Amino acid sequence: MKTISILIFTSIFAISSTAQRISDLPQNKAAKPVVQTAQTAQSVQTVQTASQDSIIFDKLEYDYGTMEYGGDGNTEFTFTNKGKAPVVLSNVRASCGCTTPEWTKTPVAPGEKGTIKVKYNTNLPGTFNKSITVSSNAANSNVMLRIKGNVKPKA
Repeated sequence: MKTISILIFTSIFAISSTAQRISDLPQNKAAKPVVQTAQTAQSVQTVQTASQDSIIFDKLEYDYGTMEYGGDGNTEFTFTNKGKAPVVLSNVRASCGCTTPEWTKTPVAPGEKGTIKVKYNTNLPGTFNKSITVSSNAANSNVMLRIKGNVKPKA
């Protein structure tokens, strides 16, 4: 009986302390989730200084428009190293297996350009909106690129 009382007391204490921590969190029911779009990321890039290691992309989003089934799903994103040290892309990963990225593997010297080639599988009909996350040693170490479009059904 004594053991059961101790277990009950311990359980009540654990539950009440968890409830207290949850109630201490800010409660803003009107808040909307934060979504970083390519346009938001672009404005972040324009305020960075050249004295920081940073990669600046020529575009953060590419719209294929409407494509034929089995059409050309290739595009290329170009970036410039605006920093004072070489930039190395440590990883470039797509949000799904239907998008394949290839990127500059060697360090990109200050003022030089690098590329990320992206191929979308156009044997998948329908609308698509995919992201490619670029990780590097730059000040803006994680940049999200987007591709979107529509592939017509197979004729």
